[in-house]
Amino acid sequence: MGEIAKQLIHKNEDYPLSLDYGRYLVISVGTGECKMEGGKYTTEEASKWGLLGWWFNANWCTPLVDILTQASTDMVDIHLSVVFKTLGVEKNYLRIQEDGLERTLSPLDRATDENLKSLMKAGEKLLEKKVSTVNLENGKFEFIPDRNETNSEALRKFAKKLSKEKRRRDHKAPQV
Repeated sequence: MGEIAKQLIHKNEDYPLSLDYGRYLVISVGTGECKMEGGKYTTEEASKWGLLGWWFNANWCTPLVDILTQASTDMVDIHLSVVFKTLGVEKNYLRIQEDGLERTLSPLDRATDENLKSLMKAGEKLLEKKVSTVNLENGKFEFIPDRNETNSEALRKFAKKLSKEKRRRDHKAPQV
């Protein structure tokens, strides 16, 4: 959406000021979230952590880091989900996020061969999962019942639409 705003500021004619969201395709690919036993953190649990517990607790979790990194991602996802759904073009927004990574796979700085191979396998499994979205009532990532397609199929549809749009723009552009 930032790129769209930049193009509007530069008055790119391919981006009309009307902001017809039906013309935009947004793909959001997450880095993955660690599977949490029993769901998200509770206030009862957090009230017992103390200063060090916020950094690293007995469940092998890093609550402060998790909360800070996930909050902005979750807010953007919720915002875009609401906007596209409200405007009736929810199929133009695709969020691909693995919310069940094993704790050993989730650190962003763990670039061992073994970990990278495991992440590749997790990514391949994610492509075969059904398209999901955040449930606005409970904040959980859930499959969309009326959108019976895998992430891989949804990405192929997006690629076809983008390819068609590229051909349209190339045809419209002056030939040199």
